[in-house]
Amino acid sequence: MAEPLEEGQPRRRRRLWRLIPVVVLLWLAFLVITPFHAWNTVSRVDDAPSGDRPAETPGNTYLLVGSDGRDQLTRAERNELGTGSAEGQRTDSIMLIHVPSGAGKSVIISIPRDSYMPIPGKGSNKVNAAYSIGGPKLLIQTLEQVTNLRIDGYLEIGFGGFASVVNSLGGVDICVPFDMDDKQAHINLKKGCQTLDGKNALGFVRARHSDIRGDIGRAERQRQFLAAIMKGAATPSTVLNPFRYWSFTHTSAGAVGVGQDTSMKDAANILLAMRGAGNDSTLSLTVPLQDTAYETRAGLAVKWNSDRAQALFTMLREDQPLEAPPAGTDGKPSG
Repeated sequence: MAEPLEEGQPRRRRRLWRLIPVVVLLWLAFLVITPFHAWNTVSRVDDAPSGDRPAETPGNTYLLVGSDGRDQLTRAERNELGTGSAEGQRTDSIMLIHVPSGAGKSVIISIPRDSYMPIPGKGSNKVNAAYSIGGPKLLIQTLEQVTNLRIDGYLEIGFGGFASVVNSLGGVDICVPFDMDDKQAHINLKKGCQTLDGKNALGFVRARHSDIRGDIGRAERQRQFLAAIMKGAATPSTVLNPFRYWSFTHTSAGAVGVGQDTSMKDAANILLAMRGAGNDSTLSLTVPLQDTAYETRAGLAVKWNSDRAQALFTMLREDQPLEAPPAGTDGKPSG
């Protein structure tokens, strides 16, 4: 009885070895098909502005918006996330992402939401007002007008979706730069590297009162956090875990809104640029500033350094490679 069993063992081993390529191919197919399936579930946003627009450029420029709209959150979710109960739509973060057509690094540029600028048909106000008044269409029109950059794609994510994406990864690893005890953001974080869940991650990127740099410091943390999310998404614990991989891709798709003409390739460009911010393959900066306490009829606002800002936007428009942040783009007001 023992001898036939021994003869059958090599055959069974050969059959198992033949199955390995099949399993690998099925796994690769799962990795590829899953994001395509998730992409088909994203919500579309009417983002195309009317009127004349800047000419298309060799590279691609995208607008990434974090929205603090609370309308889709339940009372319990508002209490848990510490979002408050204000009605209407506002931006919590505004970033331009430029991906060059050739050499050079991609660039993520934070636009402080209190930046003071002309809003088409509405006079001058903080850029956040453009989104509040006219949503993505007016925000894009406003930014295209002041930068003369054609915005080729749009992506936004809200409060609840933000926290859900973090939780789908089992949290994200963040190095908190200083103790952050911020009651309005519902966080009490100690300085140091740690894993943040959705609630604490949301507080980390929203906190203003625990950072002496205000919106400028918050913009820097937001860029840091986007890189951390993409790093977490690319780890073996996510990619090799089919349940977590499926959860992350579909939770992310359900949490975002994308422009009508924004393609999956555009979204991939945005995600790759975000990931690059964590390993210095993407430049991460704030639009050059002149005054962070600029007195206006809309209250204290942020005034750009027009000359340096336009020099930066000209380089992007002409698709000139940026290997280091241009002078004056560290978020500090110039003298």
